[in-house]
Amino acid sequence: MNKTKIIKLSGLKPDEKAIISGYSQGKKEYRRKLLSFGLTPGTEITMKKAAPLGDPVEISLRGYSLSLRKAEAEVLELERKI
Repeated sequence: MNKTKIIKLSGLKPDEKAIISGYSQGKKEYRRKLLSFGLTPGTEITMKKAAPLGDPVEISLRGYSLSLRKAEAEVLELERKI
């Protein structure tokens, strides 16, 4: 049986890739906003970089880059892509 480990964006290093598997419990309005940015389940993202103090973080997906606050990005549940 192959179990995948769910990680948060903070668990990725620069240039690591992951697949969005879902969202943790949180405000529905913010989840809707992330969905409108294209952060839908099954989408591959690449962690680009984090600011010196870790906030904000920059990710790449669907051909564009997106910066998110660290706390808001933790709503994403990811599966590390090997």
